[in-house]
Amino acid sequence: MTHTPAPRMDEEIRPYLKSLGLPGLVDLHVHFMPDTVQEKVWAFFDRQGEDGGLPWPIAYRVGADERVRRLDALGVTAYTTLNYAHRPGMASWLNEFSTAFAASHPCAIHSATFYPEPDGVSAGQQVADALEAGARAFKVHVQVGGFSPLDPALAEAWSLVEQARTPVVIHCGNGPHRGEFTGIGPVRALADRHPDLVLVVAHAGLPDYRDFAELAAEHPNVYLDTTMVGTTAMELRAPIPADYPESMAALDGKVVFGTDFPSIPYAYSHQIEALVGWGLGDEWMRNVLWNTPRRLLGY
Repeated sequence: MTHTPAPRMDEEIRPYLKSLGLPGLVDLHVHFMPDTVQEKVWAFFDRQGEDGGLPWPIAYRVGADERVRRLDALGVTAYTTLNYAHRPGMASWLNEFSTAFAASHPCAIHSATFYPEPDGVSAGQQVADALEAGARAFKVHVQVGGFSPLDPALAEAWSLVEQARTPVVIHCGNGPHRGEFTGIGPVRALADRHPDLVLVVAHAGLPDYRDFAELAAEHPNVYLDTTMVGTTAMELRAPIPADYPESMAALDGKVVFGTDFPSIPYAYSHQIEALVGWGLGDEWMRNVLWNTPRRLLGY
């Protein structure tokens, strides 16, 4: 098994990818939001150091144009622009923003979201409109949105996404904070109810790593993304089990690369470094960084 040394700084990412024989990497967990929304997200992270908590300094707090340039310099050839609604009436507006962003940025993966609206445009209509506009990935945030993925108002939306085989990055784990509808139970029920639904569990479901790894092993259409997993910042908050790399090795082809760029407190390269540190070899890394996400997106 070949083990190419990990990049230890951003400038080393492109040489690392070249050594793997890859033309770039695909990041399925990147955010490009309207400025007002992005500022509120950063304000949340800024508060993490208050009251004795561990600080979370944003490493890439720059404008959208500069962030696009940074991703290109890093060798990221395709990236999502994940937006998500935290209250009624937001989803369609966010989808309009994401559609326009993807149209003007060739490397952006056209992303969309949906929300169980009490009235107005239904979640099913949001999905139908997004798919017609060309969406290739969706994001749903159970914790921030404060809704159950089993909400009847989402039934049509899930069916449409399932039929389209369009991957949904779903933040459903109990980190960073437990929510009323977070955890393995609702997502397991969702996967059972919609067996052809392609779910990408954000942050590998941390802190419940084992539960979500088992779910991915059991369901052919459930995947895990690597966002923040194994990094020094997350090991202080939600460390992985000692044998977790073995689980990830067994899930080869079910794990995709994600970072949460730009709202991370370390260099982009550190996420790759953390994964390489598991010692699973170059072929596993090629699948995570390139082969598996491209297959999910139909590239």
